[in-house]
Amino acid sequence: MEFIAFERAKQGTGASRRLRNTGRTPAIVFGGSSEPKNIEIDHNALWFALKKETFHSSILEMELDGTKEKVLLRDVQYHPFKQLVLHVDFQRVDEKTRVHKKVPLHFEGEETSSAVKIDKCLINKVMTEVEVECLATNLPENITVDLSTLTKGDTIHVRDLKLPAGTKAVMHGRTNLTVVTAVAPRGAAVVVNAADAASAE
Repeated sequence: MEFIAFERAKQGTGASRRLRNTGRTPAIVFGGSSEPKNIEIDHNALWFALKKETFHSSILEMELDGTKEKVLLRDVQYHPFKQLVLHVDFQRVDEKTRVHKKVPLHFEGEETSSAVKIDKCLINKVMTEVEVECLATNLPENITVDLSTLTKGDTIHVRDLKLPAGTKAVMHGRTNLTVVTAVAPRGAAVVVNAADAASAE
């Protein structure tokens, strides 16, 4: 994804407020061999870009003063109640940059699993994203979770995910982070108990 930025000369709270009044959002880009640089971005273009999943989880191409740089979105500050982006942080990256980044999970095959088709289980998606570590150039836009083989009572953990080569999950010391569970519907136990009672009579 590409976006255009402009160099920002004035700094400070007052300058940022005046900038927002003109339809621009203050931002900063840092990292790499260059010094941090204050920039500004068209607010409306930024607002709609932020609604796209790829803007948050993939390498972006920023055009600044006619030069293109690869960057990652690092932080976004929103107004507490207005539809307004207050500030954005970007990090410069290259083929040597290692990053920690949360990547969205895309779930596939739920409807064809026996847990859903036969046992009418509820698929409980505990996680919708997972933090990974990899070279910036290898950062996946998303990670697919195949649910087609789920059976009643099954659980998929982070360690079960198929990650791209050179990418590893950041577990923060935990080993059994749950991604998905196939939970039997509440009425199932009642039906079984009723059948047992009938047979007993």
